[in-house]
Amino acid sequence: MERKGLLISPELCIGCKACQIACKSWNLLPATKTRNNGSYENPPDLNGDNFNKIRYSEIPSETNPVRWLFVSQRCMHCDDAGCMRICPAPGALYKTADGAVAVNKNKCIGCKLCLAGCPFNVPRYGMDDKLSKCTLCADRMENGLIPMCSKTCPTGAIKYGDRNDLIGKATKAGYTKVYGQNDLGGLGALFAFKDAPKIYGYADKPEINEMVILWHKYLKPLSWIGLGGVAAASVIHYFAVGPHKAEDPNKDKEVKK
Repeated sequence: MERKGLLISPELCIGCKACQIACKSWNLLPATKTRNNGSYENPPDLNGDNFNKIRYSEIPSETNPVRWLFVSQRCMHCDDAGCMRICPAPGALYKTADGAVAVNKNKCIGCKLCLAGCPFNVPRYGMDDKLSKCTLCADRMENGLIPMCSKTCPTGAIKYGDRNDLIGKATKAGYTKVYGQNDLGGLGALFAFKDAPKIYGYADKPEINEMVILWHKYLKPLSWIGLGGVAAASVIHYFAVGPHKAEDPNKDKEVKK
């Protein structure tokens, strides 16, 4: 099956946040209690009840007093997903037939290692202490429906379709580089940027912290095996040789008269 994805164009986004509301509505997520901190951006961050957030950015402009950028912050659905690589609970995170990274809360153990594995700072936990994030509306896609964020967007800033087709459309539209086209095996949430990724709040080249993965997946288990080996060797030595006996320091000395 052709891998599906989203193509997000910040320059087409008007910051209406319809995608946020649609996401909450479909996933039956409650509102987040917040207060005004001097920004239209609300809520201030992703959380267990908010899978998609529009980040408001003001940057200098040569033609206008300020340039507004409205950038979606969400799970990127990496092909080489750091959260999946570090997760110790089989089946808690899995790939759908369309290429989305979905969550099985019944198998999540709440260890929060996925936070360390994700280079985009996406994973959040709900009140049940289980991983809670965007699944690209996997339940809709498997029934031939498009994700709610794309369905609701009034300007076409969030397009859904075959991933390769989306990349082709972005190239024809004049975007020389599609963010996420090849990063981490290819992202499921692609971005059509006109400027450098850092202008939009994303790293130029997202990378998984390989040392974190190495420790939790390989070195830590080996350390426990090593401790177990030392303990086992001690037990075997005890039964095979017996307890250590202190030698008499005067054993080999001649008795002087």
